[in-house]
Parts: sequence; structure tokens; C-alpha cells
Amino acid sequence: MIFVFKTSVKSKMQVKKLKPHIEKILPKAKWNFDLEDIDKILRIDSEENIVLIIIGLLNAHSYSCEELV
Repeated sequence: MIFVFKTSVKSKMQVKKLKPHIEKILPKAKWNFDLEDIDKILRIDSEENIVLIIIGLLNAHSYSCEELV
């Protein structure tokens, strides 16, 4: 299942800082940020429902994050 989130992550450096945290909680998932999109999209391909986990993780690191449906 593909999950799509609007975030406030703006730079590759911020993605680099988040990477180990995302990979720790979602070791088997494929994910990427589209920083060129106006909504700074985070896409995650995961078999689990990870919506609350990802929103909580980004919020804990002072980023906004909301699922786009």
C-alpha cells in the first residue's frame, strides 16, 4: 500500500537526519521525499498501516506531517 504525506521537510539535510529514524521503524518499507513538490511529499510503500507512526515521528522532530487521501 502506498501512503502519501504532506510535510514541512525542506532540504536533503533534513531528510538525511530523518533517514535513520524512518528506517528503524520501517526497515522493510520503500520511501522517498519529493522536495520539489510544493507539499514536500513523503511517499511510503508499506504493507502495514503506518500513518500515525510517521505523523508522530515527524512531529517529534518538529516537522508538520499530514496524510493526503
